[in-house]
Order: sequence, then structure tokens, then C-alpha cells
Amino acid sequence: MTESNLDVQARKTLKEAKLYCTSGRVAVLNVLINASKPLNHCQIARRLGEEHFDRVTIYRTLESLSEAGLVHKAFMDKRAWHFELAHNCTKSQCHPHFTCTRCGNTHCLTGMSLPMVKSPHMGFVIHRQQIRLEGLCPACA
Repeated sequence: MTESNLDVQARKTLKEAKLYCTSGRVAVLNVLINASKPLNHCQIARRLGEEHFDRVTIYRTLESLSEAGLVHKAFMDKRAWHFELAHNCTKSQCHPHFTCTRCGNTHCLTGMSLPMVKSPHMGFVIHRQQIRLEGLCPACA
């Protein structure tokens, strides 16, 4: 897909979500469309490169895209959320992720479906279920 086609796709996605098509939203959405794994704020900023949006703009953009349901917070690692496109995720559950403890790469396990955990009887109310598996990936095993 050429860059202009990516921009068209990002703008269409933003319009369908009833969000303004700002240059920051289009750029961040393009980064996540091209990403093969969830990315944190710093990784997104690096991939934006010379377009150079300040960190507050990127944070606010990620929050607005998340609130609109276009992206979601996949997991937190080292006190930083990793974001990805929402694909077939719901607000309460998404596909699990696998993180290799040797190389650090994270893989989306999109073909795997896990049942929603029932709320324990001790007064807890579950709003979201995130599953993150850790171990060795095939390359490191």
C-alpha cells in the first residue's frame, strides 16, 4: 500500500469513528496500521521520525483513538502501555499476546480465543480481561 493509500484508509477510519482527521491522528493511525505488534508511545514516536509530533500530542492522540474504539491498550510493560489496532477486540476482551522472555518480542495470538473469566464471589467486578503469555518464541526455543 502506498503512503497516500494509507492516508486515505486512516482518514476513512477516522471519519467513520466521527473523529476529526488531524495530521497527528492520521500519522499515529498509519504507524499502528503498519505495525506487526503492539507499540508503546516511544516506539510510535520513533516510527513517526521526522514528522516529529510532541509527546503530549501523541499521548492525546492515542487516548482519543482508544476512546473511539479504534485502538486499544494491549498490555503494560515497564510502566508503558502498548497500543494496537482494535481489530476484533471488544472493550472487555481481546486476543492474547505472547512475549518472549529472551528476545523481548511480543506476538499477537489472533487465532486464539479464550473464555471470559467469571467474576469471583468476593465482590470483584471484572471490566476487562487481558491475557499475556510469557516464554520462549520459536526462534529462541
